[in-house]
Amino acid sequence: MADMTYEEQLAARARAEEIGLWTPGDEHDACGVGLIVALDGEPRREIVELAIKSLKAVWHRGAVDADGKTGDGAGVRVNVPQDLFKSYVGRTGHTPASADVCVGQIFLPRTDFGAQDAARAAVETEILREGFHLYGWRQVPVDAAVLGQKANASRPEIEQVLFFDPHARSRDELERALYLVRRRIEKRAIEANIPGFYVCSFSSDDVIYKGMFLAEEIDAFYPDLKDERFVSRVAIFHQRYSTNTFPEWRLAQPFRLLAHNGEINTLKGNINWMKSHEIRMASEAFGDAGDDVKPVVQPGSSDSGCLDQVFEVLVRAGRSAPMVKSLLLPEAWSKREAIMPRRWRALYEYCNAVMEPWDGPAAICAYDGRWALAGLDRNGLRPSRYAITEDGILAVGSETGMCPLTPKKIIKRGALEPGAMIAFDFDERKFYTHHEILDHFAAKHPYEKWIDNIVELEPEIGPGPEDRLFSTEELLRRQTAAGYTLEELDLVLRPM
Repeated sequence: MADMTYEEQLAARARAEEIGLWTPGDEHDACGVGLIVALDGEPRREIVELAIKSLKAVWHRGAVDADGKTGDGAGVRVNVPQDLFKSYVGRTGHTPASADVCVGQIFLPRTDFGAQDAARAAVETEILREGFHLYGWRQVPVDAAVLGQKANASRPEIEQVLFFDPHARSRDELERALYLVRRRIEKRAIEANIPGFYVCSFSSDDVIYKGMFLAEEIDAFYPDLKDERFVSRVAIFHQRYSTNTFPEWRLAQPFRLLAHNGEINTLKGNINWMKSHEIRMASEAFGDAGDDVKPVVQPGSSDSGCLDQVFEVLVRAGRSAPMVKSLLLPEAWSKREAIMPRRWRALYEYCNAVMEPWDGPAAICAYDGRWALAGLDRNGLRPSRYAITEDGILAVGSETGMCPLTPKKIIKRGALEPGAMIAFDFDERKFYTHHEILDHFAAKHPYEKWIDNIVELEPEIGPGPEDRLFSTEELLRRQTAAGYTLEELDLVLRPM
């Protein structure tokens, strides 16, 4: 593959899939991920700089192509620096409104100008239809010289659409409206068959800069990130390492709400469960706009992308990021009655009744506009360590020392245990340990009372043997047709 052109690699992958030598489901990854938070809740230039330095420190967690300059994907998710982006608005010939600038970071097909025009028209149409006022488009400055041959061959046109909300909606209402607009745009792009179109981020609160460059080149490729006016109160960074996969610009992380290190080993089952959940969930949470969010899991997404899409729809439906983490990546709770408080067990039992766990190994960092969090799934097979400094910086990452905090006085260190999380509430300016966040959410609703409605079926049905459906001869024929062996019957099914 190393000597092939990008087009030849695409053709080779398609041929391999056609004859059964490769499927998208074979893709796995083990990456570097991290989170930087200003614990005073105020945007700082230092947060952006620390995120970039941390990302560069985990370059070894990403693969490099034979050209020496094409990476599997790296990126950062940071807050929109409003003063800086209002200066960008001024260059479009508009006077910035008092409302926050909303930014859509868009990948467009670079060499198909007709498709570019169709994509921009779809974006503008849905923005205006929702009642937003459009400023215009900004071509994001990039330095393609730092890219490898293959990354440059597949490089999209990268633009930002700038607009604002004249209706003074609340933060949650605005982000919910932007989510629905983005989903409508994505559906229009699919219907119009626009290849290479992808919305990296679409928000008034955050913007994502990512791509298939080496981690060390992120601020060289995106000069925006070198601007001293580019400040943020939170940053999520990610270095992708993909094995048995085909790196793409759109699959670089962070995604819309989270960045993920690991794999989801229950992915097929989770996606199938989600198909059954989304019918009721979409109609109840989004009303007449329910069809806009279905299917929740987009075809062709990576396992990390699937997790992000479900995480996002649950947040936009009204749940907080820590609560969604408890739903999707809970602790192992069912066998820990002696050591886990009843109120925590009730919370997890409620979560288990709502959503099936997404099992990793998985480590995530997420941000929903109010809550920033880091957590592990219940297997705990991905590392996640954190440190808090005297001057109010929380740094979380896959490795100790990845964030350069050497000159600072560290007042607290820790490592996340299986199923655990830490979180910071920007509204309250409060940091929560795992036990504190569980106490916080367990006290919000009477979960112990709610789960009293759950009926255990085993005592009702009884422990007696079930009626046989088939005679011995018929059963043997069916087992043979289904490929069951004596080994499977004796060593797998009988103990179960």
